[in-house]
Amino acid sequence: MEPERKAIPQQRQVFFLVFLLWVSEAGCDLGRFTVAEESESGSFVTNVAMALGLELGDLSARGARIASKGNKKHLQLSRETGDLILKEKLDREELCGSTEPCLLSFQILLENPLKIFRAELRVEDINDHSPVFLEPEMLLKIPENSIPGSVLPLKNAEDLDVGHNAVQNYTLSPNYHFYLQTHSRGEGRKFPELVLIKALDREEQAELTLILTAIDGGSPPRSGTACIRIVVVDINDNAPVFVQPRYEVQIPENNSIGSLVVTVSARDLDDGNYGDIIYSLFHSSEEIGKTFEINPISGDILLKEKLDFETIQRYEVDVEGTDGGGLSGKCTVIIQVTDLNDNAPELAMSSLTSPIPENAPETVVAVFSISDLDSGENGRLVCSIQEDIPFTLRPSIENFYTLITEGRLDRESKAQYNITITVTDLGFPRLQTVHSIMVFISDVNDNPPVFTQTAYMFYLKENNTPALYLGNVSANDRDSGTNAKVTYSLQPSKSENLSLLSFISINSDNGHLYALRSLDYEAIQTFQFIVRATDGGFPALSSQTLVQVVVLDENDNSPFVLYPLQNGTAPCNDLVPRTAEAGYLVTKVVAVDGDSGQNSWLSYQLLKATDPGLFTVWAHNGEVHTVRPISDRDAIKQRLLVLVKDNGQPPLSTAATLNVLLVDGFSEPYIKRQESTKESVQNDSLTLYLVISLASVSFLFLISAILFTVLHLWKKKRDASDMSHFRASAPFPSHLVDVNSTGTLSHSYQYEVCLTSSSGINEFKFLKPIIPSLHAHHDAKDSEENPTCRNSLDFS
Repeated sequence: MEPERKAIPQQRQVFFLVFLLWVSEAGCDLGRFTVAEESESGSFVTNVAMALGLELGDLSARGARIASKGNKKHLQLSRETGDLILKEKLDREELCGSTEPCLLSFQILLENPLKIFRAELRVEDINDHSPVFLEPEMLLKIPENSIPGSVLPLKNAEDLDVGHNAVQNYTLSPNYHFYLQTHSRGEGRKFPELVLIKALDREEQAELTLILTAIDGGSPPRSGTACIRIVVVDINDNAPVFVQPRYEVQIPENNSIGSLVVTVSARDLDDGNYGDIIYSLFHSSEEIGKTFEINPISGDILLKEKLDFETIQRYEVDVEGTDGGGLSGKCTVIIQVTDLNDNAPELAMSSLTSPIPENAPETVVAVFSISDLDSGENGRLVCSIQEDIPFTLRPSIENFYTLITEGRLDRESKAQYNITITVTDLGFPRLQTVHSIMVFISDVNDNPPVFTQTAYMFYLKENNTPALYLGNVSANDRDSGTNAKVTYSLQPSKSENLSLLSFISINSDNGHLYALRSLDYEAIQTFQFIVRATDGGFPALSSQTLVQVVVLDENDNSPFVLYPLQNGTAPCNDLVPRTAEAGYLVTKVVAVDGDSGQNSWLSYQLLKATDPGLFTVWAHNGEVHTVRPISDRDAIKQRLLVLVKDNGQPPLSTAATLNVLLVDGFSEPYIKRQESTKESVQNDSLTLYLVISLASVSFLFLISAILFTVLHLWKKKRDASDMSHFRASAPFPSHLVDVNSTGTLSHSYQYEVCLTSSSGINEFKFLKPIIPSLHAHHDAKDSEENPTCRNSLDFS
């Protein structure tokens, strides 16, 4: 067949026709099956599996189906049981008319391999129609001089049934003048005739009425009746005689309505009214009556309705010529309808497989049949498809064709094919039918997903809100459908020790990445992981890409002061000798910032001081220096508020409080805080004043004023006593001051925390400097003077 396929571009249609004739003998005849008309839907016809010698499972496995001309579905095949049953009630008269036997051709198609079995269903007639006279009353005019033995033709009854169930006999009601005889024509139709047995006398009886009964041969028989009214007329001894007893004419099926078919003519030797002939259609069936009409005067037979060769090819029309005396003559007109190419070919699709897999070899795509209602050359057909597609047609028996692929297909190259099937007849002019089918190629999972980038990098500011969208990764798959549905998943990097699922989440459908929790730059600066894209095919294909997340620092940490401690414990006092010169290093504020970069650059600033002009803070290292020499007018206790600020945007800051004591020496036993005492006395006085004022505005006012005056004087006396502890003349050992050549404190100091007591209550904590060389000398003295001293603190 390969040489024939190569020659198709030039003579493809001719080879299809030759190949069809060659394989037409390959079909198998299954036989003829019989069913009675009007059988109920679902009635059993035969068992196909048994008739074909197949197992029941073979019918379903081989896709058994029924095909018939014009794609009319009268039968239904059950693949499970193999039973062939009626899909609907069959009316033999509707399907075949008067044709006997009534045969319906159909085919049984099997696939894998393809095989077609021809069969016929014969619809047997049942007696379901009664004979019917088209004219329930017939009028006969008989001359009174008619001799016995005269024959009067009667109109026959029509019965839609055929064979034995058609009209078989006629009977006539009892009378003295006529009897009935029946004649049969070649096609089996029976016609009644009335025979005169006794001469008529118009003067004795001018009119007779008889009942004609038509009886069919069914069981039980059915019948129909008509009334015959006989009018006795005067003598007319010449009946009309047609020029031709039989006319034959051929007319094309496309003749227009009203066109002349043929003209019949009859002669009558009588004169006057007896010689005038009236023409009429005689014995005309319902089909003839609605298709033709005759001019009663001229005898012209005209067309009343369009002819269709495919429906009726031949008409037999009886024409009666009746003169004025009631005598008549008859002739027969045979009208042969000639076929024209007026029907386009028809295509009936039996099966269509779509989609088909892309990697399949030779695959059956469709099975269809073609037909044409015309006959002869007008009904000969040629079938073809376009040449630029990888498909071919293979003819089979009885105008069946199979559409198959020529090889393996590639969906990624072309996912669908629009196949145009052209069916052309060989008539003149040629008619054709074009049928298009869309064949889709199903996908096979042969392409893995491909990421748009080999690696991804995302930047994320720390302190992000949970479930923050980072970005997305994307992969494309050239396949389609489920094979192209990409699912994303996370795969931890081998170098990462983090719990990936606690940091990052990915939307498996669209590849969107989210930060599950707030990240801290100080804890983690960067991490990476692998995203895998897997398609939905079987087996599944996948690819992966590397994703790196960089955490960006934010200024979210305020500076933290390491020294002096700001945790609410006893304040640390830095001692400065009054002999200190300008530039003397008092102390150093030590702070750190948890941020990085410029967010961790710290600067120091003196916000507030007891004496703003006495001290200064270096901006870059936090060292506190004296600005000028200390004078006697300077207060003993100096309080400094230092602001530590980072360089972030916006900047964050922390305030540190420094307590500086200006001393002549380092042996002052204790220093009492004054501020607490003042506030306590004022609060008590105010409370007492309010209570007394509310009790009595008038009477107790004087007493309250006196008490307030007494308390005020007592408070001033007590304050004067407390200030005696901070006089500049108090003896401080001068040998405790250690000033180096640079004017700063020595690198190592040792302090003792001492508490002063009043009535068992600690009032003040301070740091007492201890010089290592004099440590032993002062231990004993301090133990005697300040029994509440605690552990020593060493600062370097």
